[in-house]
Amino acid sequence: MAITIILDAGHGGYDNGASFRGRREKDDTLLVTLAVGQRLEDAGYNVLYTRTTDRYDSPLEKAQIANRSGADYFISFHRNSGVNPNTYNGTQALVYEANTEAARLGESINDELVKFGFKDLGVDERPGLVVLRRTQMPAVLMELGFINNDMDNQMFDQRFDEMVDAIVQGVENALPLGNAGNGYGVQVGLFRYESNARYLEEQLEDMGYFAQVRWEDPYYAVVVGNEATLEEAASLQAQLRQDGYDTLVVKI
Repeated sequence: MAITIILDAGHGGYDNGASFRGRREKDDTLLVTLAVGQRLEDAGYNVLYTRTTDRYDSPLEKAQIANRSGADYFISFHRNSGVNPNTYNGTQALVYEANTEAARLGESINDELVKFGFKDLGVDERPGLVVLRRTQMPAVLMELGFINNDMDNQMFDQRFDEMVDAIVQGVENALPLGNAGNGYGVQVGLFRYESNARYLEEQLEDMGYFAQVRWEDPYYAVVVGNEATLEEAASLQAQLRQDGYDTLVVKI
């Protein structure tokens, strides 16, 4: 199954978001969302959107749109804003909880944006944000510089394509397509809570297996391997069964 990502352009409609000298956050977020989406599609990802026009949906409605879409990951784009102009600058990833798949995705995107030129404000937990709390898949909110910082705006405008490439590279680093849609893995567990799935993933990796956690609504599935043929997957399945795991060959 190919990786599906739903992209959210923050704010929209009557909700301008942050503003600075006539510049509106909702416009910047839509611009970058559509550009990132096109690059991701070109790279082979399935891409969906919460909005592609200047439309308002509440944060809860955005989360519900994402949940209904069946996407594997959710990325929301925003611009930050400080109390006083040109006081703060930099890129930041916001997630519901640290040490999760969402946090690793956010860190990967943030790292590439730092290489691009933004100051590093790191990855921060924001469990109170509705689009992070109410989405059923790993969700990241990216703050793409400060809208009331001239240096950040200059990079956003004059090096826009480079910035988009950095975001896409961050996604590709964290969510490589590999043989997505053409390979087979061995599922060894289904969990309601991601923390339990992560524990098993670490256990398997300590044993020398390549394991990953995949969102399979409404569960977190732990899948081992990425085999090119059913025969190779069956061999891996036999090995895992010898190690005491209940298994199921799945398409990935």
